[in-house]
Amino acid sequence: MMLLPFVWMITTSFKTYPESVQIPPVWIPKHPDFSWYSEIFKQVPFGRYYMNTVMIAVGRTVPQVIICSMAAYGFARLRFPGRNVIFICILAILMVPSQVLLIPQYYEIVRFHWVDTYKALIVPGIFSAYGTFLLRQFFMSLPKELEEAAVIDGCNPWTIFWRIMLPLTVPALSALTFFVVLWSWNDFMWPLVVTNDESMRVLSVGINSLQGLYVTRQPLLMAGAVMATIPLLIFFLVLQKFVIKGITFSGIKG
Repeated sequence: MMLLPFVWMITTSFKTYPESVQIPPVWIPKHPDFSWYSEIFKQVPFGRYYMNTVMIAVGRTVPQVIICSMAAYGFARLRFPGRNVIFICILAILMVPSQVLLIPQYYEIVRFHWVDTYKALIVPGIFSAYGTFLLRQFFMSLPKELEEAAVIDGCNPWTIFWRIMLPLTVPALSALTFFVVLWSWNDFMWPLVVTNDESMRVLSVGINSLQGLYVTRQPLLMAGAVMATIPLLIFFLVLQKFVIKGITFSGIKG
């Protein structure tokens, strides 16, 4: 049942237009048409969409993993006044729908003159309350004896975090990396709001623009969806073992 939409997407990308609208539906095209994959580059700057999406995914993922890992270590291991209160406030962000923040964030982007820039697409996504919570749970599962031994050897908190604790959190970091890349790659609403120039569009917005007002060439649309999905599938297969381990060890299941 889960694979059925992917099978339909792939087979439709090789259909002729009459086959794509035929009723009853045609699952396997009789005469596969491979031209849709080249046609999409003629219709829209698909390569530019790809580059923008990759830059946004990388630009959000790297800072978010760094910031969330440091914040999570602080909340899990360090003792300072108001630690629990601050952490609860951060968790409260998860209860606020993103649509509620859309207008205030857009207002700030306009004030900074960031519309149609990479700053608008990247900066609001460099911190995640979910990422902080995920890594905090993982840090709390690590034995305290490691830190105690490091303190005896004369390590300061930064050395303990960077050289001892962080290498042990590779599974959790891999899980967070995959989630951030996935969310950034599929992000639609925010890029749609803060970009007007076609050269700044991402894959999700660009593929959506292929839908016509009266007629939509489904094979062209599905060809774009296939090319947009393949990198994520490869990325997940590479990190699959670490993603599953990171979610399991952090206690976030289901």
